[in-house]
Amino acid sequence: MQESRRARRRAGLRGLAVIAAGVILAGMLPSAAVLAEPAPSQVDPRVGLGAGWLDAQQAASGIQLVGHQNRPEGFYQADNPGNLALANSDLAFGGKYAFVGNFHGFNIYDVSTPSQPVLKTSVVCPGGQGDMSVYGNLLFMSVEENRGRLDCGTQGAPGPVNPERFRGVRIFDISDISQPVQVAAVQTCRGSHTHSVVTSKNDRDNVYVYVSGTAGVRSGQELAGCVNAPATDVNTALWRIEVIKVPLAAPQNAAIVSQPRVFTDPATGAINGLQNTPPAPTHPSGGPWSPQPVTSACHDITSFPALNLAAGACAGNGILLDTSDPANPVRLDEVSDPNFAYWHSATLSNDGKKVVFTDEWGGGTGARCRESDELSWGANAIFDIVNGKMEFRSYYKMPAVQTTTENCVAHNGSLIPVPGRDIMVQGWYQGGVSVFDFTDSTKPKEIAFFDRGPISATQLFTGGIWSAYYYNGNVYGSEIARGLDVFELTPTKDLAKAEIAAAAKVKYDVFNAQHQPQVIHQPSFEVVRAYQVQAERAGTMKKGISIAVDKLIDSAERMAGRGLKKVAAIELRTAAKLLKTSDPAQAALAKALKDLARDLD
Repeated sequence: MQESRRARRRAGLRGLAVIAAGVILAGMLPSAAVLAEPAPSQVDPRVGLGAGWLDAQQAASGIQLVGHQNRPEGFYQADNPGNLALANSDLAFGGKYAFVGNFHGFNIYDVSTPSQPVLKTSVVCPGGQGDMSVYGNLLFMSVEENRGRLDCGTQGAPGPVNPERFRGVRIFDISDISQPVQVAAVQTCRGSHTHSVVTSKNDRDNVYVYVSGTAGVRSGQELAGCVNAPATDVNTALWRIEVIKVPLAAPQNAAIVSQPRVFTDPATGAINGLQNTPPAPTHPSGGPWSPQPVTSACHDITSFPALNLAAGACAGNGILLDTSDPANPVRLDEVSDPNFAYWHSATLSNDGKKVVFTDEWGGGTGARCRESDELSWGANAIFDIVNGKMEFRSYYKMPAVQTTTENCVAHNGSLIPVPGRDIMVQGWYQGGVSVFDFTDSTKPKEIAFFDRGPISATQLFTGGIWSAYYYNGNVYGSEIARGLDVFELTPTKDLAKAEIAAAAKVKYDVFNAQHQPQVIHQPSFEVVRAYQVQAERAGTMKKGISIAVDKLIDSAERMAGRGLKKVAAIELRTAAKLLKTSDPAQAALAKALKDLARDLD
């Protein structure tokens, strides 16, 4: 199966020897960006795109770049655009603002007009990675590097022990968006590579932050209680996560309240109870493992508070956690995969019955989408959750071959809230943005993409889309080396205008991909139209029924617009009665029709 997939990629490469002349995307970037348009013989226009830092060629299908802001002054190095000390990292959203993390601090953009993002505030506060989360008027920021300082200074913190060093989670008050104020700085033994907000309906007074620290253990002379020791030492700072409790009324009192040993073997009690060695001496590619798939920490945890569930991507394993007691999560299940070099991040389906794990083979700085790379390496693994246990179903990898000067591998994404479907948008570093449907978890399918050419044709500079998240009608991308991208979905045969409109009805007050909300679609004509499209796409409705249902929905919408809501409700129920409810797609449409009719009564 993998050989045939590779053959298809090779065929695509041969068919793309020549890139057609493109159109100029004026006003998007400081220099002209060329959108490569596929010639009839081309299979994938992403192959062979011209290089450039701010003027690379672009290719897109089903999604278009509508807005962009370069990294601001002080957050880039022109002669080394891939300098990781100034790299953009993860995104978070609150109200009309996008918070863009950076290894050097963070930037806040007003995205009330998505096509024209406006920089509002820049905060210099080095320490990497700078992952962001927003909750109310609080902004959380991950810090893991030794240069991090309590005072956000740029002079670093030299020496093996430094009392001014900070590694952990910063908490800012963002009540005044123009002047964020650090109100707490919670130190941890391994710093915070990432973090995840966890909430509970049973505890409205506090928010919890799960800390994933993957760096080395700091000296106990610098932070009391930090012990770098094997698993036989019960005090070791390895093989655990930290849980910070943040009182919302007094965030300055935030503190670690537990250090759960979520990798413990329940039979033996060994705290290093999951994958402790790689599954084979070398990676399936024949090269060394990079990074090592050994579970002594989680790289990222995604909480799903609606179901008191969390999915952890933990280097050598993917795990599920019960977060009913957020201070004391309990492991429910774990999986491993011989193709995975590094379990990196997780996204759950909206019903919590599927989970997508990413494999960051190469650590994010390597070229891992080459012609020779199998589609099961550096990919997503999709699992169904059946009776609390994960069952593997398939892999998904962005299918376009990339060059050896483009770092490319699976990275961060989120769901696009199209009713009735499981659709995810995802960043692939210099592999760009890929949108894929995993409604059938055994047959994931790409339905949209955006890509640029490499930063350089001769040298690998780390860059590309760190994360691509859907927020209130648009997709936002944090481009490591180029800035903030704003995208808009466009209709195709795989994603209809009605489905895009229904997704856009979902409005978040805040959005953090690692604090995943469950979307409840409110009854609307947009939702009905989305289910109508899906029922027609399924091909199970007779033509006469399809025409009659469409006319009844059209009439109902006109009646509702004229204030004749009860007449509209009657027409919607009439349409529902025409449908064959033994067919899943028609049954879903019938339910949407009845829900809207009830709402109009």
